Amino acid sequence: QLQVVESGGGLVQPGGSLSLSCDVSGDTTNYYSIAWFRQVPGKEREGVSCISGSDNTAYYGASAKGRFTTSRDNAKSTGYLRMLSLKPEDSGVYYCAARILDCHEAAIFRIQEYHYWGQGTRVTVAS
Repeated sequence: QLQVVESGGGLVQPGGSLSLSCDVSGDTTNYYSIAWFRQVPGKEREGVSCISGSDNTAYYGASAKGRFTTSRDNAKSTGYLRMLSLKPEDSGVYYCAARILDCHEAAIFRIQEYHYWGQGTRVTVAS
């Protein structure tokens, strides 16, 4: 069992940056991947990034490539999402999710593959 808690959302101007954190607790002795998803009203939850637990390999969704960076500190059981050059369309609720698999061991952004979710943190990009 894992528990996941996100933090770091807020209001940021277009072109600005923001960092999100994902604290994972519980049985963290096994390798687990940490993924970020975002959701806007009326749309499906979209995969943003995933970082594996065994080798820290990172994967990104199309909207995140080149602007977002995911990382993790295994000693702190914390994942991070650093977002640069933010656009209004990046607004939404960002969810952190974890699973006891590396990212590549199952469909990376298939929501049903993730069993542990945070409550979400809202990011608003507006002037």
